[in-house]
Amino acid sequence: MGIELVWYAAYGSNMYAARLRYYLAGGRPPGGRRVLPGCRDAAEPLDTAAVTLPGGIYFGLESGQWTGGLAMYDPELPGTVAARAYLLTAGQFSDLAAQEMYQDPGVDLEVLDDVVRHGRVRLGPGRYETLVCAGERAGHPVLTFTAPWTARDVEPNAPAAAYLSMLAGGLHEAHGWTPGEIVTYLAARPGVHGAWSRADLHSLVTEVLPS
Repeated sequence: MGIELVWYAAYGSNMYAARLRYYLAGGRPPGGRRVLPGCRDAAEPLDTAAVTLPGGIYFGLESGQWTGGLAMYDPELPGTVAARAYLLTAGQFSDLAAQEMYQDPGVDLEVLDDVVRHGRVRLGPGRYETLVCAGERAGHPVLTFTAPWTARDVEPNAPAAAYLSMLAGGLHEAHGWTPGEIVTYLAARPGVHGAWSRADLHSLVTEVLPS
């Protein structure tokens, strides 16, 4: 029997639960430009947990949903990544990954065992077409997706305000971070550093977080 449940480790806008819901149920998130088809199974995650991944995130390329740079995970960067893990069925994770890869959902990934066994499987050349196993939690693998390259292989690109707002909301929801902690975390990331001032980040974060 193959893998039935996985922890999907979100390190970008999907840390924000309301944002993930659009991948599960379909629709266009506020501020986004793309309508998502949703998963075959639109049920809520079975569980959620605040987690950290070894490495770092950077912002590059151009988002078709938000404009501006996309968050991508590089296990080779120093430090740790703040993430939020959602316990999903293998089918939900497959459909979510397909939508991130700009493909139609509906087919179960047959490589999940290989990802767990080898730690990394490249499905294609695109930005979210490489699956990574970042460990295990409560008997289930922790999986995420990223680009096949590293941070040093691409030019940084500043993320859009709407996209950063999602990350800020997710960091607060998942980790309970204060505005100052969120600003410090985001300000140091390639693509944000030098493009967003701490003052502008603080204004954005405080506007997003509940008072």
